[in-house]
Amino acid sequence: MAGGKQSPRQKMVNLMYLIFIAMLALNMSKEVLAAFGLMNEKMETSNEKTTESNLAFLGSLETKASEDTKKYGELYEKAQKIKTLSQDYYDYLEGLKKGMMKDVEDPKDYAVMDKSNFLDQKFFQGENLSKDGKEFLKRINDYRTQVAAMAPAAVKEAVEARFQTGDANGKVEKRDGTKQNWLNYHYEGFPLVASLTKLTALQQDIKTTEEDALKSMLAGNLTDQVSLKNFATSLQAAKSAFYSGDKYDGKIIISKTDNSSTPVRAELTLDGRKLAEGKDYVLEAGGVKMLIGAGNPGDHTIAGQIFFKQDGEEIPVEVKNSFATISKPNAALIAADKMNVVYRGVANPMSISIPGIPNNKVSASAPGLKKVSGSKYVMNPGKGRTVKIMASGTLPDGQRISTPATFRIKDIPRPSGSIRGESGSAKMPRKNLEIATVGALLEDFDFDLNLKVGGFKFKVPGQPTVSVRGSRLDARAKSALKRAKRGDAVQIFDINAYITNNKGYKLKKVSPVVVEITN
Repeated sequence: MAGGKQSPRQKMVNLMYLIFIAMLALNMSKEVLAAFGLMNEKMETSNEKTTESNLAFLGSLETKASEDTKKYGELYEKAQKIKTLSQDYYDYLEGLKKGMMKDVEDPKDYAVMDKSNFLDQKFFQGENLSKDGKEFLKRINDYRTQVAAMAPAAVKEAVEARFQTGDANGKVEKRDGTKQNWLNYHYEGFPLVASLTKLTALQQDIKTTEEDALKSMLAGNLTDQVSLKNFATSLQAAKSAFYSGDKYDGKIIISKTDNSSTPVRAELTLDGRKLAEGKDYVLEAGGVKMLIGAGNPGDHTIAGQIFFKQDGEEIPVEVKNSFATISKPNAALIAADKMNVVYRGVANPMSISIPGIPNNKVSASAPGLKKVSGSKYVMNPGKGRTVKIMASGTLPDGQRISTPATFRIKDIPRPSGSIRGESGSAKMPRKNLEIATVGALLEDFDFDLNLKVGGFKFKVPGQPTVSVRGSRLDARAKSALKRAKRGDAVQIFDINAYITNNKGYKLKKVSPVVVEITN
């Protein structure tokens, strides 16, 4: 371009072309460096979110292990080991990244991060690897080997692929067919920002591996528990006797029948008479098989306790079931069974009367039923799924009639956690949350119950979970809240609520509340 006999003007034009081409190459280089930097930022943000997710998962696993050591204890121990290995390797890589950025004034100015001096000097010594280079290779190989040994089979292959360091000789094949050491191939002569991004990508692989391993272990445990091989079927019906011509409204249900559901002993009675094991009943996987006769016409009650072994202790399960033995019927009963419902833990108002018979000639009886006045009653159902109310009356001619009515017993619905009267989620400044009251609501429930909160757990992202007594944040919770950043989602969960006038009733688990910090 610049050779031969050329005019001064042509020489000047040629020189401008050369300068222009050089500027294009320089700009393209800066754009590539900036692209690496932006990619590094995104991966670091992703790593932070995965860290929060993994911590929440580990916390859940810890809770399950404390409740059921036999099923979740070993699982939790493996999860802790993988967490420790991952954090140790992650921190090592983070130390390398900080060393690389030590002399960079603006960590966002990626255009100046084009030198390869730091890792070239740290990892390589002539044609060989330096002490730090060998340490880097040892770290990645040790992590791969140790985690793959503990991880489920479904995750092992992915772990080995993510942290592979070349072939058996530690070599990587280049485009020209020659081979080069894995560490030289990936880190020698690369711009600082490119190597920085590669280290962040390794950190992302660590977090992903930790997440995959924990999820896979839990999934395998749950599969064993719910395997249909451990279940059997039985029949359940709304009533124990049916008239000829009736439509049978029972359903087939399944129950667990493996060794873990076999009772160790039972204490049972039939209408108050003590039953003997071997003669009146036998223990088997899934429950107790009854060997009793149907008895005389009327209602019969089997009551007592069945004992199961859990965590080395005998856990009693209350038994209170009834069945009816009937003779030839002389009346029919038609009822909307689905509408007959009373709630456990609540004083259910009821009206009981028999047409044509004065209230003072009518009586009603059932477990938990109490007469108030006239035809007004209050029902406080106890354990079990149904309660039978027997209404009796005397006709003017002296004939006595009795009419039974079966009601389904339902538990109080699951309360919703609330903060400052808002359920589900809310947004508020940090100061407002510090003085807000945690509550529990029963939305769209027919009874007005006074619920109070006795305690809850408080979780700020990146901080340990705090257990709080009472309905407001204590000093430890406020200290954790001070570390929350704007936009953080603070969780309030495991809310312990109770009915003020019926503390003995155990409410269903209260749904959590998530509060977004606005400042």
